[in-house]
Amino acid sequence: FDWREKEMLKRRLEKFTLSNPDVKNMKILVAGQIGAGKSSFINSVLSVFQGEIVNEAIAEDLGSAASHSSTKKVTYRIRSKDADLPFELCDIKGLEPEKISECQIEDIFSHISDIFGHVKKGYKFKEKSPTSDGEHYNQNPSLSDQVFCLVYIIDASTIQFAADDKIITEKLRKIRQTINDKGIPQVIVMSKVDEASYLVKNDLKMVYRSHIIKERMELCSAKMGVPVSHIFPVKNYHNEINTNDNVDVLILKAFDQIVRSADLCQLDRLTQ
Repeated sequence: FDWREKEMLKRRLEKFTLSNPDVKNMKILVAGQIGAGKSSFINSVLSVFQGEIVNEAIAEDLGSAASHSSTKKVTYRIRSKDADLPFELCDIKGLEPEKISECQIEDIFSHISDIFGHVKKGYKFKEKSPTSDGEHYNQNPSLSDQVFCLVYIIDASTIQFAADDKIITEKLRKIRQTINDKGIPQVIVMSKVDEASYLVKNDLKMVYRSHIIKERMELCSAKMGVPVSHIFPVKNYHNEINTNDNVDVLILKAFDQIVRSADLCQLDRLTQ
């Protein structure tokens, strides 16, 4: 891993041109369990391009009544100091570790409808996803309404130990199986690597030398069916007051792969 790539990656993303002229802003959906660092990852991406700590995305509180039923789909436009970039990160309701039989179907359909652009902006996920004849259902979504990459946020510090891990994994697998046929790429961002490994906590540059992180990436790949080459270990900004080059380059490396995967997907739609 080249830790000197920060400025090169940042410039490349700032100059990135979408391959499909029919897409104005490329939407990227960010999903994950409540508490895994979904909103922190979005804030970290925003912070890298702004050059300062940004806290636009509000984290869902584990155990909060509000986080369980009313999280809005919120879209964040990526901006550098010089210009708006043609990327949008969509933060949606965090997956919850309830029993599969109780809420699995509605929970999954809400995410899948969102991926294909059928959920209108600002819709609150409550008990059911919007029906095809409802006011919040977008019957004919444009390419700009649709998502071109699904990003899972997985907590590296708990993936091996969480009692509800199997339930969350099953939910994510069902989403993955549904969108695979549509050719939508999937990337895993493994957050909280500094909490998973004492070696990495002391020196972030050891992240790709840590046996623990390597094992967690392989475990994640086996559980989710996503190749290790599409799993990116990161440390999100959480309580920092300044940005850090080592944190930035890991975030940029992940985001660069996300953007390129999404662009290939929209290029495929152009040729269909």
